[in-house]
Order: sequence, then C-alpha cells, then structure tokens
Amino acid sequence: MRCVFVQFRCLPGKTYEVADAIYDREVVSELYSTSGEYDLIAKVYIPEEADVGHWLTEKLFDIPGIARTLTTMTFKAF
Repeated sequence: MRCVFVQFRCLPGKTYEVADAIYDREVVSELYSTSGEYDLIAKVYIPEEADVGHWLTEKLFDIPGIARTLTTMTFKAF
C-alpha cells in the first residue's frame, strides 16, 4: 500500500458535510480538520497497483462541497 496525504479546501460552510462524506466512504485511514489554506487533511493508503490519480478521483474527489485538493505523495517513513 502507498501512503498519500490529501488536503481538502471546502466551500464555505461545507467542511463538516465534506468530512462526513469522506468518513462514510471508509477509504481514509485518518481524517483531521486543519488550520490554514485547507480545511481537512486525510491519510490515505492506496493499493500499489492502483493509479493514484484515478483511485482518488473515483473514491473521493466527486464529493460535493470540495473546492480544491492537494495530494502529497510519500516515500519513506522514519
């Protein structure tokens, strides 16, 4: 499994709805609210054989209320 972090910027007033929708899909390991430019950050494990962009698009990015996302790929855990 590959670990990626996805940050979500939500439309005004939609953060809790987006968080509930993400949680309901049962595809993230951890989900946090954050300060700064993005409202939420999720830790996601993606199957090695999966294309990251397609997998995230199919599983998460169609949720209403998401204005923007930022995906960070990881390499080595220390």
